[in-house]
Amino acid sequence: MKKSALWVFMLMLLMTLVLAACSGGSTTTDNEGEKDKEEPKKETSTGPKEGGVITFGTDTAPEGIYDPAYSGSVVDSKIQEFMLDEIYTVNDQLEYVPELATWEISEDKLTYTFSLQKGVKWHNGEELTVDDWVFALETMAHPDFIGPRFNYVEGIKGAKAKKEGKADSIEGIEVVDPHTVKITFEAVKVNNLENLWPSPMPKKHYEGIAVKDLEESKQVRETPVGLGPFKVKKVVDGEYTELERFDDYWKGKPLLDGVIIKVIDPSLATGAFQNGDIDIMEIRPQSVKELSALEDVRIEETTGVTYSYIGLRFGHRDKASLTNIADFDKLKSKELRQALLYAINRPAMIDAFLEGKAEVANTVIPRTFWIAAYEAELNQYEFNQEKAKELLASASYVDKDGDGFVEDPSGKPFKISFGHYAGPAAFEGRSQAIIQAWNDIGVKTELATGTLIEFNLYNEMKDNDDAALEAFFGSWGTGSDPDPSGLWANNAEWNFGRWVDAENQRLIDEGLSEKSFDKEYRKNVYVEWQKYFNEQVPAIPLWENLDLYGINKRLEGVHINAVGFQNDVHKWYVTK
Repeated sequence: MKKSALWVFMLMLLMTLVLAACSGGSTTTDNEGEKDKEEPKKETSTGPKEGGVITFGTDTAPEGIYDPAYSGSVVDSKIQEFMLDEIYTVNDQLEYVPELATWEISEDKLTYTFSLQKGVKWHNGEELTVDDWVFALETMAHPDFIGPRFNYVEGIKGAKAKKEGKADSIEGIEVVDPHTVKITFEAVKVNNLENLWPSPMPKKHYEGIAVKDLEESKQVRETPVGLGPFKVKKVVDGEYTELERFDDYWKGKPLLDGVIIKVIDPSLATGAFQNGDIDIMEIRPQSVKELSALEDVRIEETTGVTYSYIGLRFGHRDKASLTNIADFDKLKSKELRQALLYAINRPAMIDAFLEGKAEVANTVIPRTFWIAAYEAELNQYEFNQEKAKELLASASYVDKDGDGFVEDPSGKPFKISFGHYAGPAAFEGRSQAIIQAWNDIGVKTELATGTLIEFNLYNEMKDNDDAALEAFFGSWGTGSDPDPSGLWANNAEWNFGRWVDAENQRLIDEGLSEKSFDKEYRKNVYVEWQKYFNEQVPAIPLWENLDLYGINKRLEGVHINAVGFQNDVHKWYVTK
């Protein structure tokens, strides 16, 4: 996956997904059946073949938004990966490397000069120019832009002034010629490049559409154009999206004729593979055993950059000022938060609901990263109900009326409303396990709205700081840059708990400062941040997920790395 992993994965703050490891950390379970004696005679191919259509299965219906500036669905992002390319991509070493452009950095580290590839065409035949990228950056800084992506342009000099309606354009953008643009940032930060929006928009395709109307436009939802190896041919809402080969793709004509993205009930995944209805799918742990028994399917398993956690509510977001306001005090006690973590038997949950395909996490920086703190430096919060009860008592959360549940320090009844999105049967089980764990230590907990919540509605509730979500299950994919600010900075839009803390922000800022161009210095800062997070528990880390893929053996050329599987999809091919 390219940079899009960073943001798509925000809504992963909502789903259990994604993780991969650097190229040597991948393991493959290849279930070979007994070989046909005639098989060697059939091996006439000397290399990749052209032609054929493959089906990518997904267990969630897409929202049908084909511009990443507006999409919030993981499935939409998967479709985009087939049809879009970006300014840069991520290699197996989690390094940002040129794709649509190369760049040079000024001596003062404030100005980046980008040179675009020439001859790159949009699916409508127009040539890509810097105007398309600038159009995207200016759109996202427009006061009427309602997508959750302003953080990818706010570091550019003058972007905030445009967002506030004080300027008509972004001061820090200078177009030199149709293929060259200079971008100047407000401040020197070690990851200015990684935090810069990498996806151009087709300016002529969107011509005449007001920014406020763009997300709902036909051009975004029905007739999108991209730069990638496949283009949209047909969309059937809730069922499938059909893509066809783009012959003028700038990296070379794709080998496949097309790709179909099809919605598959996860309980039916094994049968779909067996019948040849799908060729590749991100699978859930519960499917591994059955799929491993199929002769024509291989299972690939990787570890990487996604974790699951329980968010905790501290306030709300002021959308006018783009700031988070800490004005909800129910969970302000650190001892209370620590008790909630001690109460959860995370290893047992991993075994029960993830078939053992995860590792307990005590930080929100996955182990894959070079900045990850050593476990010995972190409190392990091993399952201990008595320790949890002691912490509650020390913070004056005690059962005063004898009903088995604690009252708050002022003597008032105390209850937590916990939310979880709908999905496979395991989701119901794990949500009930968490609720029971907290009830067992005397913290009365109930399921928000009384039931699991439809995924898109769940996202809206988190976006809007719905009062029902005092605690909420989520997952987050970090992308390849370990900077935690996208989810945990004081004013981050995806800081859904609205945790605002001075020391938190100081350490995050220091990790992005000019001093942090020294890799060892940056690591030390982030280790300190993880230790602080581990002590404060502003959210409850649960586990790092494994990424699991089922792949039909007829499909070749798939390369999985730490942030995804859609690398060089124009090289994918089928053997039969």
